[in-house]
Amino acid sequence: MSQFQLPLTAEYQSLLLGRTPMIDVRAPIEFMTGGLPFATNLPFIVDDERQEIGICYKEKGQEAALALGYERVNGALKDQRVAAWQLFLNQHPNAVLYCARGGLRSQLSQQWLADIGITCPRIDGGYKSLRNFMLQSLVNCCETQNFILLSGMTGTGKTDIIKTLSTSVDLEGAANHKGSSFGRPLGEQPAQIDFENQIILALMQVQHKYPERSIIIEDESRNIGGRHLPQPLNVAMAESPMVVIDLPFEERIDKLWQEYVVERYQQTMAYHQENGEQVFADYLIDSLLRVKKRLGGQRTKEILTLMEGAIKTQHRDQFASHHAWLEAITTDYYDPMYLYQLDKRKHRIAFRGNHHEVIQWLHDKQ
Repeated sequence: MSQFQLPLTAEYQSLLLGRTPMIDVRAPIEFMTGGLPFATNLPFIVDDERQEIGICYKEKGQEAALALGYERVNGALKDQRVAAWQLFLNQHPNAVLYCARGGLRSQLSQQWLADIGITCPRIDGGYKSLRNFMLQSLVNCCETQNFILLSGMTGTGKTDIIKTLSTSVDLEGAANHKGSSFGRPLGEQPAQIDFENQIILALMQVQHKYPERSIIIEDESRNIGGRHLPQPLNVAMAESPMVVIDLPFEERIDKLWQEYVVERYQQTMAYHQENGEQVFADYLIDSLLRVKKRLGGQRTKEILTLMEGAIKTQHRDQFASHHAWLEAITTDYYDPMYLYQLDKRKHRIAFRGNHHEVIQWLHDKQ
C-alpha cells in the first residue's frame, strides 16, 4: 500500500475534544518540550539518531539523510519500534499518529504499520498543526467567552470551589502549583507548553459543553510558580468580573495549616521516605525566605523563630505550634498584599460572600 493511500486526518477539534489516544513518533527530546496528555511517545528515531541524521541532512542533503536513517533504523531495531506501535494500537484501536510536521517520520511509521496489515491514520501537519489549532482556539475562546474570576484571601478555599463546578478550569492544577511561596509541588511543574496545552484543552471542553455559560477560573497572577499564563487568557482575565470569597481568619488559618503543614508533611514523608523530616523542614524555611524581601529582614527573622520552634515540637503537639507562624505570615504578608491588589480592582467585584453564598450565586448566574 502506498503512503499516499493511507488515511490522513485533519479533524483536530474532534480528536482533541475526544481525547483520542495518539502515538507521538517524535524524538523524546521533542516530546519533553511539549506534547498532549493523551499522547504516548513511541519514537521513530531517538535523540542521538535524530541529531546524527539532522547533521547529515545539513551537510549532505535529504537523500543522504534518508539513507542514513534507513541504515540506523533497520532490522531488529525497526521491528522493535513497529512492535511498540502495534502493541499500542492493539490497546487503543482508535489511535492516530503524528510527528512534528506530518512529514517523513509519521509517513514512514504509518507505512511500516501498513506493511504488517495495520492501518493507522496520521495527523495532517503533525504536532505543529495541532498546536496551532489549539492556540487559535484559545484566542477565539478568550475573545468570545465570558469569564468570572473566583477571588479571595489566602486560605479561603478557592480551589475547592473550582473543583466542584462543571464550568471551571483549574489553573493551579494544570500548573501543579498552588500559586504561593508555600504552594510549590513535591514533583516538577510541567513544561510551559504542556501547561498551556492542559489549559487550552480544558477551555475547549467547557466551551464545547456549555457554550452559553461563563467559564469560572481562579484569580491568578501572570505567573503560577515557574509557569506563566498564555497571554490571551491573561488579557481576558484582566477584564473579567470577580467574585470574592469571605471567610473568617481562624477558618483560613485552619485550612492553611491543614494544607501547608499536615497534608504537606504526609505527602513529603511518602515521597521522601528516607529523609522526609529534613525535606519538610527545608521546604517550610525555604518558602519563608522566598518572601523575605517583602516581609523585611527583622520580621522574617521573628517568623523563622516561630517556624523553627514549631518544627522542633511538631511531633509532641500534633503540629499545633505551626499555627503561630501561619497567623504571622498571613497577617503580615498574604493579607496586605491581597488587599492592596483587590483595592485596585474593586470596581470589578460582582459579588462577595461565604462559600455557600458564592456557590449559589455562581449557579444562579449560569
